[in-house]
Amino acid sequence: MAKWLDMLGAEVTGYALPPQNDEVHEPSYSKNYKSILGDITNFEFLRKAIEEAQPEIVFHLAAQPLVRYSYREPLETYATNVMGTANVLEAIRGCDSVRAVICVTTDKVYQNKERQEGYREEDRLGGYDPYSSSKACSEMVIETFRNCFFSTDNSEGKHKALIASARGGNVIGGGDWSQDRIIPDIIRAKINSVPLEIRNPNAVRPWQHVLDCLLGYLSLGTHLLDGKAENASAYNFGPLPNERPFTVNEIVEYAKNHWPSIPVISQPSSLHETTFLSLNCNKAVQELKWNPFLSTEEAVNWTFDWYNAFFQNECITEQQINTYQNLMG
Repeated sequence: MAKWLDMLGAEVTGYALPPQNDEVHEPSYSKNYKSILGDITNFEFLRKAIEEAQPEIVFHLAAQPLVRYSYREPLETYATNVMGTANVLEAIRGCDSVRAVICVTTDKVYQNKERQEGYREEDRLGGYDPYSSSKACSEMVIETFRNCFFSTDNSEGKHKALIASARGGNVIGGGDWSQDRIIPDIIRAKINSVPLEIRNPNAVRPWQHVLDCLLGYLSLGTHLLDGKAENASAYNFGPLPNERPFTVNEIVEYAKNHWPSIPVISQPSSLHETTFLSLNCNKAVQELKWNPFLSTEEAVNWTFDWYNAFFQNECITEQQINTYQNLMG
């Protein structure tokens, strides 16, 4: 997101925790960025950072984003995802320059009933595990701040920024090194020459390339910057209905087309994880005129192309963004 915004001519300030490992794709970073190392649970430090940056638009993507980690650290998960979101919105409430806010949550905010039909934005929120639950809670925080403190009708005494939430699917793409995610797990298995452990090979997720997802966030942000209060709501961003659902095992098979030598072993988990998850994205398609440009197969191949370049000490983030923009026409 930061790289793409920079390429579009934006003045970018980033606020994030220090990287947890050395495998970050620093070559893709622009010297034009201002990078602030901080925690969103530290309200005063966050408030000062936003006040100094004087942003027009804020993309809130900070989170504890891992399901299995949330079982180990539920308090940290709720502190980051719920109070962290409240801190971001409260800090923005004190900054008059902000006109638009995109709060990124997840496809897992819905009460999952393992149904084949994709979840719609008006479906009931919920969450079995602490991560999913915390993100559903953050959606309620977003709605409360929108209703009480931010205006969609030029109300006196309310901040004029428009706020929307974006519920992305299972995002894949280069540069992800998180634990307990299938693509990074594949990459670590290759780097370390160890077997790839698969917990649930038949699990189905709404896989999508990060650039398709970010295009949705950028489209939503553009509508809010244009003052379109009717778009200050929740939107799903995932594969379109004509995309055949991919299982975890199929993602692994695509990886083995690139790196056939990776051994795979089954390692079932006792922790509850959803088996089937799908999103209905008709609202974003109809109201934002958003469409993904990459099929699931292309998304997987683009992702492995990025890591293949990384193994050659190259970074193709900007190249992939340029190629993607050419697909957009």
